[in-house]
Amino acid sequence: MKQEPAKRKRSGGRAGNTSRRGGQLVQQMPFSQPINIDRPTEPLSAEQVLKLHEGAMRILEDIGIEFLNKEALAIMKRAGCKIDGTNVRMDREWIMKMVALAPSEFTLTPRNQERSIKIGGNHMAFGNVSSPPAYWDLARNKKMAGTREDCAKLLKLSQYFNCIHFIGGYPVEPQDIHPSIRHLDVIFDKLTLTDKVCHAYSLGKERVEDAFEMVRIAAGISNEEFEAKPHMFTNINSTSPLKHDEPMLDGWMRCARRNQACVVTPFTLAGAMAPVTMAGAVAQSIAEGLCAIALAQYIRPGAPCVIGTFTSNVDMKTGAPAFGTPEYMRATQMTGQLARFYGLPMRSSGVCTANVPDGQAVWETSNSLWASVQSGTNMVYHAAGWLEGGLIASPEKFIMDCEVLQQIQRYFDPAICGSEPEDIAIDAISEVGSDGHFFGIQHTQDRYETAFYNPLLSDWRNYEAWEAAGGMWTAERAHHLFKEIINEFEAPHMDVAIKEELADFVARRKSEGGAPTDF
Repeated sequence: MKQEPAKRKRSGGRAGNTSRRGGQLVQQMPFSQPINIDRPTEPLSAEQVLKLHEGAMRILEDIGIEFLNKEALAIMKRAGCKIDGTNVRMDREWIMKMVALAPSEFTLTPRNQERSIKIGGNHMAFGNVSSPPAYWDLARNKKMAGTREDCAKLLKLSQYFNCIHFIGGYPVEPQDIHPSIRHLDVIFDKLTLTDKVCHAYSLGKERVEDAFEMVRIAAGISNEEFEAKPHMFTNINSTSPLKHDEPMLDGWMRCARRNQACVVTPFTLAGAMAPVTMAGAVAQSIAEGLCAIALAQYIRPGAPCVIGTFTSNVDMKTGAPAFGTPEYMRATQMTGQLARFYGLPMRSSGVCTANVPDGQAVWETSNSLWASVQSGTNMVYHAAGWLEGGLIASPEKFIMDCEVLQQIQRYFDPAICGSEPEDIAIDAISEVGSDGHFFGIQHTQDRYETAFYNPLLSDWRNYEAWEAAGGMWTAERAHHLFKEIINEFEAPHMDVAIKEELADFVARRKSEGGAPTDF
């Protein structure tokens, strides 16, 4: 891949694509949720699903899960679970009773209600990359610690692209802000630079409670209205194998009590934190997820919950995680079958192991995203911008991924599969016959603008035309588009009084010290 094309004339590449699109910066599809119209891929038979379910139940009943949170332990004891120190064992009947209380579908409502998203059923929602500590772009061409400015740029991309439906955790960790107040600045930026559903980290009382209040202020609603329906979500990871830690359980329980969405995603890498077999890794993942959902339902029956999967494999030569592998795809599909068995919405991810936005990044992420489609996933984390197994966020990769997300969205358009007389087009075929072509006939002219997918980034010219236009590789085109988007970005409207109230809240909480840290 070529380096930063700073001196190259912009006669082609992105410029050429813009010309074809009538001068628009990006001709993208409108904000809407894809509806997955396909049958899910189900590698497991009904009998095999029951076998994995039995495995998960045996883990919960016979081995137990470590709950490293005193309050959670006390609650599980009241629920009748068997407590031995921090180990919690629970009967399958109780687990299934609790899980059955979780809704199979719910709606997340952000400050801009037109950006509300449905979670569950056949609905899909894509979110931005979340939580990498490092940032990479083509101009710098090296891995660097994330900053607030980098984080804001990725938030702007998250708002700009309609194929991104929710804002996950920090798109990159702004390491130029002290961890005690980092959440305040980033949530402020999330709520002012975007108007989509946002996330709160379950990393201690203060971070979660501050997020509740800031989301409430941004929406201009009362505490009662805030709790009446979910406006935000958290995601927790189990500390695989078989542990849930103190701060994540704390945030999880707080979200459940206030009726905000709770997503649990065990981090089960086969061969490291889970058995080397996919069936064993998935069974363990299901057990780690179900016990957290049971806890949430015991606290508040009907609390919105999502079961997630992050089951993949490691490189057995080095121990490094691998993503977008055949094993990852099958594990995601298998988890989808189990999620439907329990009647729960599902989360998966758009992940890869590649270090830069190259071919490997594309095929691994595409494998991950299509596994999400095939599995019936409802929430897709890290759908745009993820590199190096989650250690790097990249704006070029973000835009490249959005191309894939738009293609998936278009793929679900029922119009492609239309079978009405005008779709079968016998009259058009008769008009052209065997000697003509279809370019100039009215049937084509009536449909030429909408008949096919129109790319964000792909360059469909032949080699000679592409070379004459400057010969930009994909990441180069993405880089130019990134700079143009940032230069032209306009934040969504927010009432001045609300923005001032948010700023005052941030200032007050900073003066109080924010969230406690040990440094």
